[in-house]
Amino acid sequence: MTDVTHSNSAIRVLVADDSAFMRTALSRMIASEAGLEVAATARSGSDALQKIASTDPDVVTLDLEMPGLDGIETLREIMKRFPRPVIVVSAAIEKDSEIAFNALSAGAFDYIPKQISDTSLEISHIRSDLIVKIRSAGSHRRTLPHSTPNKKPVESTSIATCRQTPVAPEIVAIGASTGGPRALQELLPQLPGNLSVPILIVQHMPVGFTAMFAKRLDRLCSISVREARDRERLQPGVAYIAPAGIHMLVKQPSHDSQTFISLESSYCDTPYVPSVDVLMKSVADVYGSRAAGVIMTGMGSDGAEGLKAIHDSGGLTIGQDKASCVVYGMPRVCARLGILTSVLPLSQIATELIQATAHQRRA
Repeated sequence: MTDVTHSNSAIRVLVADDSAFMRTALSRMIASEAGLEVAATARSGSDALQKIASTDPDVVTLDLEMPGLDGIETLREIMKRFPRPVIVVSAAIEKDSEIAFNALSAGAFDYIPKQISDTSLEISHIRSDLIVKIRSAGSHRRTLPHSTPNKKPVESTSIATCRQTPVAPEIVAIGASTGGPRALQELLPQLPGNLSVPILIVQHMPVGFTAMFAKRLDRLCSISVREARDRERLQPGVAYIAPAGIHMLVKQPSHDSQTFISLESSYCDTPYVPSVDVLMKSVADVYGSRAAGVIMTGMGSDGAEGLKAIHDSGGLTIGQDKASCVVYGMPRVCARLGILTSVLPLSQIATELIQATAHQRRA
C-alpha cells in the first residue's frame, strides 16, 4: 500500500510486523474503523523506516520481535529520524515487563500485549484496545506544533541564564513524555537523599505502569520515589510520580497549612491525563517564585502553559536541550516562548537544581 491520495481527516497508520497473518489481521481491524486508514504495512524494521519516510503515517504499530533491525532499535530510529506516536503490539511484552519498560524508555507512546496462545493466533480480543490507543495517538500527534514562530528557539547545550532566581526553590515540578522514562532514570539518581525539596513528576505513561516505574526509580535513587497518593503531604527528598489516568495538583488550604497532593479527574479540556500544565499551574499558584519547573523530552506542547505560569511568577525554569532529548518537542515550545531560565543537557539538570537550593541555603 502506498500513500498517494488520502483523506486529511483520517488517522493514517503504518503496521509493522514480520508475520503476514498479523499484518493482515491488524490492517483489517484498523481499516474497518471510521476515521482510520492503513497507510502501509512493513515486514521488518528497515522496511518500516523506509515506509515511514515515503508515507508519513500519523501512527505506527510496531512488533518487537522482527528479523534484522529489532523492534527496540527500530523504535529508537523512528524517534531519532521521524518522531511520531508508536504503539508497540507484541507478545514479548506479555512475557517480560522489562521489555515494556525498554520500549517506553525508547519512546513508545503505548503498548498492547498480543497474548497469543500456543494453539491460537486469534487476536480479535485486542481490537477495542488497539483502536482506542490509535485514536489517542493520532490526536496526540495532531496537537504537535507545525508553525515556526519568529522567535528563534534556544538550542544551546550551555546554560542560557535569562535572570537570577530571587529565592530558593521549595518545590520542583518535572514534565516529560516521549523518552521521559529513560531520561528520568538518568536524572533522579543524581539527586542526593538529603535534597531539601519535594519533586512532583508528570510522565505521560500507559495506565498500570506508573506504580512499577516509581518502584523501579526508587531502587535506583538516593531520594525516595513513589506513586503519588491523594491528600498526601509533601516531604523533602521525595519524588512523587503522578498516577496514569488522573491529574496531579498541589494545594494549600491556608497560608500556614502544609501543602498536599490532590488527585483529580475534573479537567475535561486537557488532551493529556495527567497533564504537565495542570500540575505546573497549581505549583505556580501555591509557590509562586519559590517554584522550579523542568520540562524534558517529549512530543507536543504539554507543559508550556504551566511552565510559563512558573516563569511569570518569578520561579526557576529549566528546559532539556535538543541534543539530549529523544524528541525535542515540549522543550522546544518552551524555548520558543522565551520562558526558560536555563537550557541544559540532561546530564547537567540535577546539578543545576542542587546548586539552586544549596546557593539559597548559604544565602
